[in-house]
Amino acid sequence: MEDPFILGGERFTSRLLMGSGGFPNQQAVLDALAASGAEIVTVAIRRISLAGQREDTASLLDGRCRLLPNTAGCHTARDAVLTAQLARDALGTNWIKLEVIGDRHTLYPDVEELLAAAGELVRGGFVVLPYCNDDPITCRKLADLGCAAVMPLAAPIGSGMGLLNRYNLELIRAQTQIPVILDAGIGTASDAAIALEIGCDAVLVNSAIAKARRPVMMAAAMRQAVAAGRLAWQAGRIPQRRHAEPSSPETGLIGT
Repeated sequence: MEDPFILGGERFTSRLLMGSGGFPNQQAVLDALAASGAEIVTVAIRRISLAGQREDTASLLDGRCRLLPNTAGCHTARDAVLTAQLARDALGTNWIKLEVIGDRHTLYPDVEELLAAAGELVRGGFVVLPYCNDDPITCRKLADLGCAAVMPLAAPIGSGMGLLNRYNLELIRAQTQIPVILDAGIGTASDAAIALEIGCDAVLVNSAIAKARRPVMMAAAMRQAVAAGRLAWQAGRIPQRRHAEPSSPETGLIGT
């Protein structure tokens, strides 16, 4: 059954996006990418060589996937916009994963600066994929600005705590016409499956793969979890009830 993932006007077969930071070595990145089936990989612009050197992560992955540069480490709209422009010049792509961090401890977004940066980048011709709070209002405003998707967090970046506010994520999905990509907080494959089961279009996973005891094996697990979660969403779960309901008919029982 064909079920393409449409993002930024392009078609993808995988609904798993992968981050490239925190792996033990570059070969682990390549092996995990192959096992994951991911077609989009994020790279931090601060780790990209602007001098044309060939040993950085972007050069390693070039031609193997769509590179999605991010503005990780930026704390103001001005810095994020400048970083996005540098990424476009360095990689020849107008796609950007927009991050504007408001707090160094929680790594939560600064919503005001995020909205300002998103608006400027959209007007500048970028395909903007913003990392944001699990806040339906913020997601609605980002969609109204013309972002290609919204990327609400499940839990703090790198925490591995899974989906802490499923209700909010369901609200975001219900009101949002553009793709919803769950970003940050996933700890294991079941978290990714649940995200797809409740209607998220895709998930971005970095730390849960890179810092797993066996990153390549976890990448393969995430691939299967995303596929299973998407199928479950399409199939539709049964209603939840507070009482038992037999799956077999009660007529014709012995003694009746």
